[in-house]
Amino acid sequence: MGRWTQESCRARPLCLIGWVMAESSADRIEQALARIERAAAARAYTTERLARRHAKLRARIEEAVASLDVLIARETASTESE
Repeated sequence: MGRWTQESCRARPLCLIGWVMAESSADRIEQALARIERAAAARAYTTERLARRHAKLRARIEEAVASLDVLIARETASTESE
């Protein structure tokens, strides 16, 4: 198992994108499991990153809404005092 080169891929009849396909069923299963694990790890990273971005955005929105509440309260108070 390993990364393919153009030479190794041309020399072997069974090439998979990025990998030389293994000869035995067990090796192909191992390679498939490795690809699945890499995909799952990438998805978990993406989900975690999205959750962090969401939390930051939510905090910024809460700050903006709080600032607007303060401005509205000031405007209401100054209008009522006139």
